[in-house]
Amino acid sequence: MRLPMSVASIPSPSATARAARLSPRERLVIAALSLSAIALLAVAAWLDPSSGGMGTHTQLGIPACSWPATLGLPCPSCGMTTAFAFAADGRFVESARAQPMGFILAVATAGLAVVAGYAALTGSRMLGVIASAMSGRFWWALGAAVLLAWGYKIVVVRGGFS
Repeated sequence: MRLPMSVASIPSPSATARAARLSPRERLVIAALSLSAIALLAVAAWLDPSSGGMGTHTQLGIPACSWPATLGLPCPSCGMTTAFAFAADGRFVESARAQPMGFILAVATAGLAVVAGYAALTGSRMLGVIASAMSGRFWWALGAAVLLAWGYKIVVVRGGFS
């Protein structure tokens, strides 16, 4: 016959919470992730977004995309830097118009900076919980969103939605 568990053997809520916290090494990695996201958004804020909806990346010394000249089509990432630059300036509608997926990624980057910063400061494991919730369906939906955003950009470059 099993005896009931003694009260002394039940861990306290504070002991359980301490055990669930990130280790100092994990907190350092998460802090670096937060700072990287902040740095990315800071560079985007520093850039002058192209009114044409793409080409902002050339301010970083990156050559112009060859897809539009060669294929007559934008590449899947055309407009991403411009969308980030608009979003970092708080111009969200212009960001979404430049590249919808770039806008989503810019907002996600800002969210990552906040959540990772919080986790680094408090030791919270919420970032891991969020990451574990990204199931196969999430990745399929993200892939579909990338393709839809690319299709939108192709239509815009070809003169649609004018």
